[in-house]
Amino acid sequence: MSILQTFILFSFLLSASHAAVQDFCVADLSAPEGPAGYSCKKVSAVTVNDFVFSGLGVAGNTSNLIKAAVTTAFVNQFPGLNGLGISLARLDIAPGGVIPLHTHPGGSEVLLVLQGTICAGFISSSANTVYLKTLNKGDSMIFPQGLLHFQLNSGKGPALAIVSFSSPSPGLQIVDFALFANNFPSELVEATTFLDDAQVKKLKGVLGGTG
Repeated sequence: MSILQTFILFSFLLSASHAAVQDFCVADLSAPEGPAGYSCKKVSAVTVNDFVFSGLGVAGNTSNLIKAAVTTAFVNQFPGLNGLGISLARLDIAPGGVIPLHTHPGGSEVLLVLQGTICAGFISSSANTVYLKTLNKGDSMIFPQGLLHFQLNSGKGPALAIVSFSSPSPGLQIVDFALFANNFPSELVEATTFLDDAQVKKLKGVLGGTG
């Protein structure tokens, strides 16, 4: 057998070993979540409601610091997504609102604008290149997994978008909150961000951090 034939056979066996062996694996939310997701609920306990989520039809509350709301349809809200590599969320952004710089460690994102105008962009990790675009109704944009990105309302009225992810649990880490909305000692924040003491204390005060 040639090297090429061996490689093709090995690739076939590898792909076959990852083939689905059951129709679905609805998340058992009463069990702990592991690296591969939740364990499967017993089929006898599965209902049609595990495959339906109605929360994205309701506008989020944008009366907050960032004037924006994210309504998630991740595995914890939508158990039927478990193991399927997909999830959704709704973004409501009031005039002047922003989804701050953040990252999804567990999945890539596609955004579809349904209403208003959204300025969105991401930063590459290799050259810190910024890919920036103003999006209007019907426009879409991709944000690769793990890269810092943002969305802000650049129009005069409310903006609405639906986003999809390549994971049932993509995770979320907002840079500002990670640095200033916790007990990360101020002196370490200053040393690792080159911000001065007054700036750090101000940001911690705004975001409710300590330390």
